[in-house]
Amino acid sequence: MTEWLAALAGTPEGARLATILALVSAFAHAVFGALQKGRHDPWLSRGSIDFSIFVLALPMALFLVPWPTPAGFAVLLGALVIHFFYKMAMALAYTRAAYTVVYPVVRGSGPLATVAAAALIFHEHFTLVQWLGVGCLSGGILALAGLNLRGVTLGRAALRAGLGYALIGGLLVALYTTYDAFGIRLSASPFTFLAWFFLITAIDFPIIAALRYRRMSAPPAPGPLLARGFLGAVIAFVSFGGVMLATYLDKVGEAAVLRETSTVFAAGIGWLMLGERVGARRAGLMCLIALGAVIVEMGG
Repeated sequence: MTEWLAALAGTPEGARLATILALVSAFAHAVFGALQKGRHDPWLSRGSIDFSIFVLALPMALFLVPWPTPAGFAVLLGALVIHFFYKMAMALAYTRAAYTVVYPVVRGSGPLATVAAAALIFHEHFTLVQWLGVGCLSGGILALAGLNLRGVTLGRAALRAGLGYALIGGLLVALYTTYDAFGIRLSASPFTFLAWFFLITAIDFPIIAALRYRRMSAPPAPGPLLARGFLGAVIAFVSFGGVMLATYLDKVGEAAVLRETSTVFAAGIGWLMLGERVGARRAGLMCLIALGAVIVEMGG
């Protein structure tokens, strides 16, 4: 499998597979975000998800893939730090603001920074047409966030805090996308990086969630929380694993932009699962986001 993927990297066939992986990752990530924001406390939800990720990744890392080199372990420790701060920002944002406000801000602020970072680190370059697509996509996402703000009933202080953490989360998305692409390309096998990435970056939040759970005066029943965590773990493998393989096969910037179509899926999930309104304006902005992704993909 490793040899097959390595042979596909940088080829037209690899680019097509990367597009499919990025879009599947986008849908999975929207579902993942809804799970974290859903009925349970975001800190507990993320801790439960990471616990299941750790349990599922442990046998894969220990027995199914080669172990990382010392340099590979150093890169994975860096990923642990970056993803820890990203998860902190998301939990803080979800605690203070609505899912349909937070999620578009995070996803809309990331693509421009990711494309710029990919140009500096991987020497990728977008055409003017592709930059137009990035502008359509990011502009549509941020406009969607602004539209969603109209229905928010939270106090201004909580809202400002939620948006601030969402912007930090967006910048960290750009950082981890670029960093993870560097890590998976540095590894001798992409599956070694993926297995150990999931194992190591899932260590932190189960501890935080357990401490938070113990301090709660009325903690939720553990059964549904753990079941939600297992489902989230499976989705995380698809979401994060898919986009990392996409960056391995093709341009980091294009994979990052395509993944941000997750906002379109998130709006649908917010409407179907969380009872949040969509309306004609939101539908129009979702079309603009999708158009931007198509322009980026076709304009290269």
